[in-house]
Amino acid sequence: MTDLNTLVQPDRGQAARTIHLIDAKGYDAWLTAQPPRHRAAAAAQKLSAAAMASAILPGDAPEDWSVVSVVANVEKLTSWCLAKLAETLPEGTYRVEGVEPGKAIYGWLVAQYKFDRYKKADPKAQGPRVLLTGDPVKMDDAVRMAAVTFKLRDRINTGANDMSPADLEAAGADLAKTYGATFSVVKGEELQQGYGMLHAVGQAAGKGREPRLIELEWGDPEHPRIAIIGKGVCFDSGGLDIKPAAGMRLMKKDMGGAAHALALAELVMQNKLPVRLHMLVPAVENSISGEATRPGDVMISRKGITVENSNTDAEGRLILGDALTKAEEKKPELVFDFATLTGAARVALGADLQALFSNDDTLAAEILAAGEEESDPIWRMPLYDPYKDLLKSDVADMVNAAEGPFGGAITAALFLKEFAPANAQWAHFDIFCWNGSSKPGRPKGAEAVSLRATWKVLKDRYGG
Repeated sequence: MTDLNTLVQPDRGQAARTIHLIDAKGYDAWLTAQPPRHRAAAAAQKLSAAAMASAILPGDAPEDWSVVSVVANVEKLTSWCLAKLAETLPEGTYRVEGVEPGKAIYGWLVAQYKFDRYKKADPKAQGPRVLLTGDPVKMDDAVRMAAVTFKLRDRINTGANDMSPADLEAAGADLAKTYGATFSVVKGEELQQGYGMLHAVGQAAGKGREPRLIELEWGDPEHPRIAIIGKGVCFDSGGLDIKPAAGMRLMKKDMGGAAHALALAELVMQNKLPVRLHMLVPAVENSISGEATRPGDVMISRKGITVENSNTDAEGRLILGDALTKAEEKKPELVFDFATLTGAARVALGADLQALFSNDDTLAAEILAAGEEESDPIWRMPLYDPYKDLLKSDVADMVNAAEGPFGGAITAALFLKEFAPANAQWAHFDIFCWNGSSKPGRPKGAEAVSLRATWKVLKDRYGG
């Protein structure tokens, strides 16, 4: 992985090219005040008042040039306002004139992410663009967040042949070793007996790719207890209710929730947050074989609730249900779960907005405010109790998926609510974690979503 400390460095007065930031509202006044050569350069490069528009300004000598870039508000730089520059400027060292880059450091760093695991080395690859800052605290924070973002993107971008339940287990074990956490894995007969839904979903997978529950615990047992859970479906064929080819194409990313849980857990431990952390990753492949669970099969969950499998492609909520039940046994006060759970959430909100469901208005308000502050967009969806009737079964306590096309994200969240710790504040994130096309700082492919918002909530609550 790229050494992020080479992309942002403390400003000690070293030689650097200047980035001039222009407030969009003051663009016309700025342009009028420029010398003719700068106005000519701006016109030639079609500079405008649009946010992220930029141009190279000539200096007194050919090698003496600087950069001008338009931002929405110079007084409040966002995560992405320098990201386009980090992608397009020549390699070199840069200093923002007159203002600290602050939150924009993160965007500068993650804009230089590349997933090249399966590609030959590019001899023409451009060198790094280095940003200088006089704020070492914000620099360190940005480097830490960018580092876990790089890992998260790598894990989701990796092909399912190289990101199996065993690989997620190895990632969890490495994390535990790095930070001195307790690590355990439940699989085999113990999983079958104690986690009926989780085992049923993954039982069709081949040798070496068996289902498992990955657990990590860290921190002082006397500190407030929090649980972080991530859906780890390493590939989702849909099971016997098989997906069409188009629906299966990106299903390597169905472990995106697990990648987010690993990332958030690392931030908690790396920053020594005073909490007792319990991370859980139910890891499976939803495969097809003679051992696959069938439509109409009835599973006994860890909580004792019987669930009729009405759709084998609604598997994520099954494995999360057993993980949520295990989390409740530790009596946490706060629970976050992350899951690429429903297409219905994407139909409702699109790819950029992540769906939030919560049993607590105060927690939901904190998350939404943090998302706004961190340019990490989240939208709250309702836990509309009357829709629970859509989960009724004729033969079991409930079905895992409602029939019909309506309210799919809501009914999925209501299913999870049956297993969520009753006395804890709980937030469920139905996430997409994928860029269908590139945007500044966010290349096509895997993306960290709701991560910066949830980390801000934890920092604000518990310090660190």
